[in-house]
Amino acid sequence: MDLRQIRQFIAVAEELHFGRAAQRLNMTQPPLSMSIRALEESLGVQLFHRTRKSVSLTTAGAIWLDHARQVLTEAERLPAIARRAARGEMGELRLAFVSIASYSLLPKLVRRFRDAFPDVRVDLREATSDMQFEALARGEIDAGIIIRPDEAFRPSLSHRALPSEPLVAVVPDRWAPPDAIAAGSVDFERIAEAPLVFFPRHVAPAYYDAVADLYAAYGRALRIHQEAIQMQTIIGLVAAGLGISLVPRSMTGMSRSGAHYLELRGPQPRIDVCVIWKDGPDQPALTSFLALLDTPSA
Repeated sequence: MDLRQIRQFIAVAEELHFGRAAQRLNMTQPPLSMSIRALEESLGVQLFHRTRKSVSLTTAGAIWLDHARQVLTEAERLPAIARRAARGEMGELRLAFVSIASYSLLPKLVRRFRDAFPDVRVDLREATSDMQFEALARGEIDAGIIIRPDEAFRPSLSHRALPSEPLVAVVPDRWAPPDAIAAGSVDFERIAEAPLVFFPRHVAPAYYDAVADLYAAYGRALRIHQEAIQMQTIIGLVAAGLGISLVPRSMTGMSRSGAHYLELRGPQPRIDVCVIWKDGPDQPALTSFLALLDTPSA
């Protein structure tokens, strides 16, 4: 059975006359009759009742007609589907992201991509920066949003900078100076001796080093009282009174009872975020995603 036989079956089913169906198909009647007979034999099913004066569909033939039309319609769409897939308008994009991105640029970026390419499935997975490097090497993701490292990127990877953002302090209610809460800001000197809740360095070296540099600028060493690897966990531990932390400003949208966000007066460390990917052939969905990054948002 092939598409030619399906077209022939549909023509006969709609005309209910082999002669008219043959004319419609620009062929003679005997080859058409032989082709339909061969189709029935391959299916093991009689599709038509034939008499000297009439042709009619069997029950099975009438049911099969609807499915045959669907198959033919889908087949006719195949060339367009192939071209759309090659242009990155269909398929799948596997995108990893660090937790801080989920509160800032990720929602808008994914929304823009889905609006532009609704037939590309976006598979999102949260992962720390170090885990994303490994996932790219194993081919488990197509791209990742990471905290930009200070050291040089691996030669096998490409990257593109995304907007950076400043850090703010998050402090427990009972430690927050009342005047700082009223002002919405605090001098770092006033909280520098408080226990710190923060990432271990291997999770986000550039982030860690930016905070370490801030402590050093005030003549202090960075000492972590409690480690955690998820931003939500860090803020939860701060709310529980285990210490303070320094988080990207976008995290202030995460309201947590027991914690206050305060702008830092004076120098404000900034966190740089970027997209990383592994160059290679035949990555149309990734190409579409990267092209979107070059398009200004409305």
